[in-house]
Amino acid sequence: MPINQQNAELGEDLVMRAGVPHKSGRLAFHAFNKSYPVMVSANAFWHPETRSFRFPEATDLTETDFALDSAGFTAMKLWQSRGKQSGMAGIFPWSYAQYLELAAVSGASWYSAPDMCCEPEVAANQEEIDFRIDATATLLEGCLRVLYDWQNELAKECSPSTVANMVRPPVPILQGWSASDYERSLDLTMRVWERWQPWLDQPALIGIGSVCRRTLKHPSHGLYAILSRLESAFPANSRAHLFGVKGAALEEVKMMPWIASADSMAYDFGARINARKAGISNSFDHRTKEMTDWMSAAARRLQPAAGDQYRLPLFA
Repeated sequence: MPINQQNAELGEDLVMRAGVPHKSGRLAFHAFNKSYPVMVSANAFWHPETRSFRFPEATDLTETDFALDSAGFTAMKLWQSRGKQSGMAGIFPWSYAQYLELAAVSGASWYSAPDMCCEPEVAANQEEIDFRIDATATLLEGCLRVLYDWQNELAKECSPSTVANMVRPPVPILQGWSASDYERSLDLTMRVWERWQPWLDQPALIGIGSVCRRTLKHPSHGLYAILSRLESAFPANSRAHLFGVKGAALEEVKMMPWIASADSMAYDFGARINARKAGISNSFDHRTKEMTDWMSAAARRLQPAAGDQYRLPLFA
């Protein structure tokens, strides 16, 4: 069996990923042409009629640096509208095995553990938020159990390095709404993760979920309050990915060395609004232009500027 396995390989620079809502097609091709790192949802590969994932034999995604998201928000909305599902926790339509197999065959740079989002439209009170935080940690435990069993079987015939390359550990996800919620989620996550060491190394990357539908500066549930609370509690040598970050936050986030990456589909939301205002079709040409404009603006925000005060890492 392999030991001390990393869940992601990270560079020094902050990586900004463009969200792509499809498993192939014009937006994926545009991201490939522009050399944009990409985030794609597992839901893009799910076929409800056969209740199975289908990863295309040919897609431009595989020519990009793409990460795979577990589609927690989509699954939660599906559960709310249609009731109990047949997959993980009765919330997801797919099982642990189906999702982990997709992650393995996709060739994604990294993939997120399944999580239960806590935005106000799906978690109306603190009791529901607490349940989702607990359930997110439980889903991580479930993934790691399946993964361990798979690797244990593969190790009977394959070398440890081969096993580690075939099925890799996920990126755990923190959930909550307030800063204190996320701190509790981090504590639960690390309790789960540490049970599996030294089979697993310290997580190189930890995701911070439910970022996109919040303000930046609210004192208890704004993004900056959450990051401030988590920064000192984050494990040594672990860094964070921000799911659905606002472009305006990048000028602050870039000065936090413990933030490794972020993603956004704000360009596609903006494309719909701008097309409607202009009275034009929200065509793929329009959407690809919006992607380029948004990612170009993000790149400018990530550049050093006069007055920037970059923080020193808390851990050497």
